[in-house]
Amino acid sequence: MKNKTLVVALGGNAILQADEEGTYREQLSNVQKAVAEIVNLIKEGYRVVITHGNGPQVGNLYIQNSLAGEVVPPMPFDVCSAESQGLIGYFIQQEMQNELAKNDIHIPVVTFITQVLVESDDPAFKNPTKPIGPFHNKREADLLGQKTSFVMKEDSNRRWRRVIPSPRPISIVEKEIIKKSIADGCIVIAAGGGGIPVIKKGKELIGIEAVIDKDLSACCLGIDINAEILLILTDIEKVALNYNTSDQKWIDRMSLEEAKRYLEQGHFKEGSMKPKIEAGVRFLENGGERSIIGSLLSASSAVKDSSGTTITL
Repeated sequence: MKNKTLVVALGGNAILQADEEGTYREQLSNVQKAVAEIVNLIKEGYRVVITHGNGPQVGNLYIQNSLAGEVVPPMPFDVCSAESQGLIGYFIQQEMQNELAKNDIHIPVVTFITQVLVESDDPAFKNPTKPIGPFHNKREADLLGQKTSFVMKEDSNRRWRRVIPSPRPISIVEKEIIKKSIADGCIVIAAGGGGIPVIKKGKELIGIEAVIDKDLSACCLGIDINAEILLILTDIEKVALNYNTSDQKWIDRMSLEEAKRYLEQGHFKEGSMKPKIEAGVRFLENGGERSIIGSLLSASSAVKDSSGTTITL
């Protein structure tokens, strides 16, 4: 346990829950609860790297950009992603510092605005699937499609939203300085919201309008910094087979091969549990020791194997 590096991936519910308005106070209160659990892991001797979702926050920033577009020039979506990293990083960094001080623990905390490299020819660019921003009726969607280069898609309730690509992460651009900061004893917050997607053109990095899945990005971060444990925290206690059916079965532990088989059998939903299991599998295939999926409020017990679902080799 001592000196093992643990990547903690906070789900969006850690910062803004579905039934909340998204006020500053609400988000701060949620972060305080998450940070208290993480400090328990630090007390156990783990070196902690934190990453987080940004779905509600970056969506709100995008809407603010859109509504104020006639007054202030709107920023592209990769810039909104960077803004959300700063926003949430500030929340987590300050509350982590406060919680450490309460426990008389003296460890510096730093947030990195993180770029994540993706392939320019990733198939996702030909088939955008990630919805962002507000819902529109058919007339509004047609007008947006005519006035902009936005791709608009209809959902099952006959509402329309803009969709953007969701390419797979290849590498964390700032991985070397992150690794150095960990070695220097810092608690690092990085790759928030999946990171800012960038492609390489010659020697230049270029930001693109896309969203990287936060769980796959957390896995990429864990691999790049040689972490031993990937802990994905969400709003459920454990992973289940046949979820929400009469045949539902909760899983405490599964092997790497079992996890791969369950993925092939289609047990996990896109945009929900599937990317979490995929991230856990990929992390183990690339040198990780354990992948854990569990509840935000049971982080320390999940690492001790007394809650959550653990995937091992």
